[in-house]
Amino acid sequence: MIQLLRVDHRLLHGQVVFSWCGQLNPNCILIANDAAATDDVRKAALRLGKPNNAKLVIKTVDDSIAAINEGKTDKYSLMIVTGNVKDAVRLARETTQIKSINLGGTKSAPDRHALSHAVYVSDEEEKLLHEAAAEGIEVFIQAVPSDSKKILT
Repeated sequence: MIQLLRVDHRLLHGQVVFSWCGQLNPNCILIANDAAATDDVRKAALRLGKPNNAKLVIKTVDDSIAAINEGKTDKYSLMIVTGNVKDAVRLARETTQIKSINLGGTKSAPDRHALSHAVYVSDEEEKLLHEAAAEGIEVFIQAVPSDSKKILT
């Protein structure tokens, strides 16, 4: 069962491990990120931050979609983390099991505007998020489980 799909440019870090994993108690974390999946040093660094009670899998976005659609993830209580909005929307659109996207943290940049204190998006990303919401995918901002959900409409 997929418990959460989170967008966080830092991928796996304290907020994800302690807050979200503490709340959801997943037994597997899937990092769906092309750059991380093809960088052995980055994979090793991510493995250092994983919680002891969860398996960590790092795959490309294509391989993540295939694994979900083939049922390979069905046996897990799964949390998925991706590094950007585009990949998250693609994961949600190309699988039937993902019903929502949690916006947790994206970098500020000159071509981005704030949706919250920690979520910055380009005009194109905001359009993608609104399209996903119009398709029935819940899109929400929530840094940690104790924060209120802010639904993107």
